[in-house]
Amino acid sequence: MNSEDHLDDDPGGAPSETGSPSAPDPAAASDAEPGPDDLADISVAQPSAEPERPDERRRNPLRRLAAWHRRQPRWRRRTLSSVVALCAALATLLGVTGAALYAEGAGTPSAAARSTGEDALWLGHAWVGWAPGTDNTAKTYADFQALAALVRSSGIKDLFVHDGPFEMDGSLNPAKSPNAEWFIDAVHRELPGVRVQAWLGQVVGGDALHLDDAATRGRVVAGVTAALDRGFDGVHFDFEPVPDGDPGYLDVLAATHTVTMAHHALLSASVPQVEPLPGFRLPGNFLAGHPKWWSRDYLRQVAVHCDQVALMAYDTSLPTAWAYRGYVARETQVALSVVPQNVELLIGVPAFHTDDPGHWARAETMPAALDGVRLALGAHPPSRRFGVALYVDFAATPADWVAYRTDWLSPARAG
Repeated sequence: MNSEDHLDDDPGGAPSETGSPSAPDPAAASDAEPGPDDLADISVAQPSAEPERPDERRRNPLRRLAAWHRRQPRWRRRTLSSVVALCAALATLLGVTGAALYAEGAGTPSAAARSTGEDALWLGHAWVGWAPGTDNTAKTYADFQALAALVRSSGIKDLFVHDGPFEMDGSLNPAKSPNAEWFIDAVHRELPGVRVQAWLGQVVGGDALHLDDAATRGRVVAGVTAALDRGFDGVHFDFEPVPDGDPGYLDVLAATHTVTMAHHALLSASVPQVEPLPGFRLPGNFLAGHPKWWSRDYLRQVAVHCDQVALMAYDTSLPTAWAYRGYVARETQVALSVVPQNVELLIGVPAFHTDDPGHWARAETMPAALDGVRLALGAHPPSRRFGVALYVDFAATPADWVAYRTDWLSPARAG
């Protein structure tokens, strides 16, 4: 059993009143040459180093911390040791991940890694939320003409227009989007080949929508059917945050896919980031405080129920553009290896500029994201339907569109 008693021991012997051991009387010394025994005596009699004072040792913070730890009950010592070990493991993981991201971001993107015309754009609710010509019109026909010109000069093939959200019981209220048919008709008329998908979603878990409830899932599927009957070319799900391995989400995807296939429509889904390195998901989600990363296996399970997935490669909390560029490159590589070849893959890139702990506008830029995607593609575009998805139209700046055209579109398309 360890204790602090040794802190009061004096390893150097008892000092004299002068503070040092007593020496031989010089008067008693003879004039003869000293012999071996005399030398031994002189050696022993030499003053030793002054011992450390007990009060100085008690002031050592590390020794005091160790002594305090030994006095704690066993269960508390084990808890503290576990917390320290976890912090050390997280620090190591973050350090290794940071070094890997900087390495991923090195290099120059290939000139051949460019858009093939399979890109997408998220659109706000104002496009379908108010009927044109009324006092509360948010978007006019002139607004649509500007959007159409923007899309014509891009590689955008899919428009995800916000048509929800679902109610907390899973139902969908069509009265929230009275302009949907007008918008769909206008896109089909003036932008042939561009698909309009209903962007539908809701917060899940807690006091919000529950996908593990069969009745809720049934109402979600009924809402999808109603949206497709209005003329949408597909539905784009955005349920957040769906935890890794959630079976209710897989069930609603499977049921919805049956409906979309019957309507010859698309089932698309926004998906969260996938763990960039094996083992990152659990500590990463612990630090984030919510299900932020999926495992590769669950992403694959989700993708097989979809025609298209859009991995949201933003809100990463990364503080520098170089680290973010490497992160996007890594996420793109993982997604390309996991999502089946017959499923369209989009990488969501940030066209918004808020600053908060989850998103640093100076780091998560359009050029950094596009560079990351291009680094992952290498010298040639993938032999599959692949593109980027810009989030979101109402926050995108002219500089974002310039970066998209300059860094992503092929020179022929950009011109």
